[in-house]
Amino acid sequence: MALGQPVDGLQRDLTSAGVCAGDEVIVPSFGSVGVVEAVRLAGGVPVFVDIDPGSFCVDPAAVEAAVSPRTAAIVPVHQFGHRADMARLGELARRQGLFLIAYGGEVAREGSAAEVAVRRANAAFLTRRLNDVITPMVRPGAEHAFLQYVVRVPGNGRPDRDAFARTLCARGVRCQVPVQTPVHRMPPFRRDVWLPETERAADECLALPVEAGLTRRELQRVVSACNALGGLLLPA
Repeated sequence: MALGQPVDGLQRDLTSAGVCAGDEVIVPSFGSVGVVEAVRLAGGVPVFVDIDPGSFCVDPAAVEAAVSPRTAAIVPVHQFGHRADMARLGELARRQGLFLIAYGGEVAREGSAAEVAVRRANAAFLTRRLNDVITPMVRPGAEHAFLQYVVRVPGNGRPDRDAFARTLCARGVRCQVPVQTPVHRMPPFRRDVWLPETERAADECLALPVEAGLTRRELQRVVSACNALGGLLLPA
């Protein structure tokens, strides 16, 4: 099991693990285009599975359901600083005789322990004060470095989320959509599969500022701007 390697090393790890032409490799579709490209370059066939709606990491139950006689490996992705459930995935990989190669490119950019601690404190501040958006969840026993603070904007999906983001930007609050299009809907990798949690996350998620350099006043500005919108924008 390899952890935290960059995408340009993932292809080598897959090849070294014995993945060859036609082997299936289970991957998330949510924000993992580099991982999918590495699987293809190694000769593998990416098999897309859904995410856990709380962590945004691959759902171990979905992984287990996708295992077939052609499956050779599982490549989970640590999302936004939240680590995948490696304990459950490791047990599944051992039971099925599969390679487990976790991609943690974001984890490699976590920074010092002090920076992580400040981000976690900033995230806690936002979580305590934000109303009407769904704040990030941390799986019990898991670690979250909050490389991104990703909320869900409830309502009518992408139209409301995008309107919410435009209004925040107009009020001077930096924000971004972390995953515009799931990989399984991109033309080079398109698959005729339905991944409901992946689709919903792509339509609802918005990353708010959480970096270590933010002041308490700047964090409060984020809170005030978000709470003033009530979490939901309806067409006029």
